[in-house]
Amino acid sequence: MQNQQIHHYNGYAVQPSTHRLPDGSFSSNLLLERIDSMRAEGRYQFYSLDYFKSEEQALQHSTRWARNWVDTRG
Repeated sequence: MQNQQIHHYNGYAVQPSTHRLPDGSFSSNLLLERIDSMRAEGRYQFYSLDYFKSEEQALQHSTRWARNWVDTRG
């Protein structure tokens, strides 16, 4: 299962996603892309940031994690 949503935050397109694991838990994943950059160095992918019992929890974690990453590094 793959759930994806895209929104913008401080110059980045933020695309949190999840995938269901065999044990029924969900992996929290993330794709960040600088809106003003067409180059590969403006694209960041993060896999399995953490694991959650629900898909919604995993998506919320990815979104919070993205905002923190952009605020501290972006």
